[in-house]
Amino acid sequence: MKLNRILLPALAFSAALCTAQTKTLDMYFIDVEGGHASLYVSPSGESMLIDTGSPGARDVDRMMEVITGAGLKQLDYMVLSHYHSDHVGGLEELAKRIPIKHFIDHGESVEPREQVPGFQKMYAELYSKIPRTVVKPGDKIPVAGLNVVVATSAAKVLKTPMAGAPGAGKPNPECATFTPRDESRVDPDNPQSVGLVISLGKFRHVNLADFTWNVEKDLMCPNNPIGTVDLYLTSHHGIDQSGSPALVHALQPRVAVMHNSARKGGAVQTMQTLRTSPGLEDIWQLHWAYAAGIEHNAPGVFIANLEEPAVLANALTNPPPTFGQGRGPGGPPPAGAAPGAGGAAGAGGPPAGGPPSGAPRGGGGGRGPGHTGPAFLIQVSAAADGSFTVTNTRNGFSKKYAARK
Repeated sequence: MKLNRILLPALAFSAALCTAQTKTLDMYFIDVEGGHASLYVSPSGESMLIDTGSPGARDVDRMMEVITGAGLKQLDYMVLSHYHSDHVGGLEELAKRIPIKHFIDHGESVEPREQVPGFQKMYAELYSKIPRTVVKPGDKIPVAGLNVVVATSAAKVLKTPMAGAPGAGKPNPECATFTPRDESRVDPDNPQSVGLVISLGKFRHVNLADFTWNVEKDLMCPNNPIGTVDLYLTSHHGIDQSGSPALVHALQPRVAVMHNSARKGGAVQTMQTLRTSPGLEDIWQLHWAYAAGIEHNAPGVFIANLEEPAVLANALTNPPPTFGQGRGPGGPPPAGAAPGAGGAAGAGGPPAGGPPSGAPRGGGGGRGPGHTGPAFLIQVSAAADGSFTVTNTRNGFSKKYAARK
């Protein structure tokens, strides 16, 4: 049956849902294979979904499986971080399947051509009937039971230190060695991303969507307005157009979750920046990443989706091209990168190249919109004392992180 083929994650995460405590913030980082869809359910039961993956039924099916598994009958807040196809492509279909009570976005698109044809017209029709708020840095999204602060929006950034946040307002020593990137080929709506700091008591999490390297300096320099966090969703799927030391090392996350696909994200430089960040304990990945290769991927127990063994073996011995490692024209590959692990800087186009030689038809080799097999997710449950548990729904592996002392 189609349901069994596409929605296999239901069985995998249902047990984790059953054990969730009623007083936790529950976060579901959904596998939309190189796009973005993150669901947050507060202790009050109110919900917020950030982004809707790519066009087509596959990603919407996956989101709805998680939404219904979490017991939700509606989405209280639908945040559209920016208007790229891998972030808003599923909105039209999703709005047909579940009530949405409020839209949040950065305002009008700055791109000359829509990545999803007709999207702005369709979206305007939706928000003519549903409340919409265009947010700016410092605004709050009133999810009951949480503190949700807008850190970035429309290429503007938070500058006032967040009240009561540990480390907020302190000088950022990484600013002294910050090196700007050539962002001439970066799609202009990426820096417009709505980025959020989400807190429950002492637990703090940041999700900046596709906010890019150069504007990270605007946010974090000379002083860090956010302070330290417990959980960092890697910016921009883990490609190296984002995730500078000025951002990551100042945030000092204990755990990073990477919403990558097999061939998008996992850049060597991104992995190195994470692993040298003060206090980082673990990296959890939605996919094993070709770009990271055998040296830089997290241990398999922390990875939600693995390639078929034959495809994986072939990828290691004959690395395929990977997508969007953002070095700009003429830049050398990151130190230690596998041959072919580069790619164009743009983040809006399809992955470079085809499936690796020997990849089974319809699966592996970078997956992407045509892949309809298992799609496991990373789930996080956080308590107000700052402790949290991360679960890989592929293998049921969980790890609890005690509150910071």
